[in-house]
Amino acid sequence: MPPRSRRTVEIESLDDFDAQVATGASSMGGWRVQGVDLKARTPQLLRLQPANAIFLGSAVSDEAEAHLRSGGALLFPTIPALPFDPYRAEVYTPEELYSGIGESGYDETPDALVYGWTLESDDDLSRHLGRALHDHAIDDALEELLGDKQVAGVMGGHAWERTDPRYADAARFGRAAVERGFYVASGGGPGAMEAANLGAYLPADSAIDEALTTLAAVPTFKPSVTAWARAAFDVRRRWPDGRDSLGIPTWFYGHEPPNVFASSIAKYFQNSLREDTLLRHCNAGIVFLPGAAGTVQEIFQDACENYYAAEHALTPMVLVGKRYWTEELPAWPLLERLAADRPMATALHLVDDVEDAVSLMTG
Repeated sequence: MPPRSRRTVEIESLDDFDAQVATGASSMGGWRVQGVDLKARTPQLLRLQPANAIFLGSAVSDEAEAHLRSGGALLFPTIPALPFDPYRAEVYTPEELYSGIGESGYDETPDALVYGWTLESDDDLSRHLGRALHDHAIDDALEELLGDKQVAGVMGGHAWERTDPRYADAARFGRAAVERGFYVASGGGPGAMEAANLGAYLPADSAIDEALTTLAAVPTFKPSVTAWARAAFDVRRRWPDGRDSLGIPTWFYGHEPPNVFASSIAKYFQNSLREDTLLRHCNAGIVFLPGAAGTVQEIFQDACENYYAAEHALTPMVLVGKRYWTEELPAWPLLERLAADRPMATALHLVDDVEDAVSLMTG
């Protein structure tokens, strides 16, 4: 019989560490210590057996480091010269990514600086390692954030202007989905994605109309991300107690800024990982609003999963815009052909009304 695996204990703060020590623990077996400065906890560390513990970017004294390494702990050191924390324990917030937007403008924000870093020469192993560790940390943080939430996904074009009538419809979908008890997740960018997160954030339909008036003054993030983001933060200040939703953007498309109406932002470096993560977590289904190549890719990536899924594992795919998906970008006929005589057919829906889309989500 194989040995029983140890229980994993997440240590993400000094309070977490102190709480474990206070239980009378004698071993750190199974502990995963992430981004915690433990230099002031050397006496406690020296009393604990370190075998099977992992320390990710956590600072310890030289004495404690020698004890941990000799006792079988695995220590991942900090990586110098990175404009981000590869061992972070939580997803991002809009305030964190846009820090300084009110004073210096977008180009000086953490989000813009990290994107600029990705455009530099990329032949350094430490840079590759930093990105991989970061995306792993975001994966872990996202699992903790979502828990058992019923997640309704929204995908669609990034180029929609805030004055586009479809933008208002997408916002009303986000609000209706939250009212039905779903947790809204989008690709985290502008356009249709921002609209869905906006609707999820705001407390009432009347607030949506007022917010759209404010946002209409800066309809798109081109040419000024600064003005676009500041208008959104104006809306957030008008309604400071908005509801939670999720955005999952990527620095691979760093020219598309993250929207600030997603209260939690799981931003990745690797776009393929980001796409898979977004699809995987949308357990209540996904609504596909009109978009271009990126949205089409997401439709057929989701279709592939449903094509091979067991019947009990199917999740709804709701395409909004009958003429768009049958004439302008005729993805629907191909989906129908793929799904013919397969259980997948029951998961496919084509509608014109976002209210119908909400009713087709499963919870």
